[in-house]
Amino acid sequence: MILRNLTHPEVKATRYLAHGGGIAHMVLTHPTLRTMMFLAHASVPPGNKLIGHVDPMEEIYIIQKGKGQIQVGEDLGEVKAGDAIHIPIGYYHELINTGEEEMTLLVVAGLIPSETDF
Repeated sequence: MILRNLTHPEVKATRYLAHGGGIAHMVLTHPTLRTMMFLAHASVPPGNKLIGHVDPMEEIYIIQKGKGQIQVGEDLGEVKAGDAIHIPIGYYHELINTGEEEMTLLVVAGLIPSETDF
């Protein structure tokens, strides 16, 4: 069993600026995870955003606290605590905290597919 939380020394050591507007920590990563790339925790202050970007892997954003607006591809939507957002491989995505409190979310990422997977 592997047990981690945001106060775990290995998790605290991974603190980084996430896409220009949030702070993130890697909770679990590959190769510890065998069929996923990582599980990260991110926080986005009010008015900040995770600047739009494209990733080479599938992701799921799970909003834990707060509210905001997300763009995935051409789609725009409002998000709140409890929502899970699927982001397909190669899709542009951006998340803005439109609330008055810090937004927190979990990011689950699948492995980057190899050319032989298609």
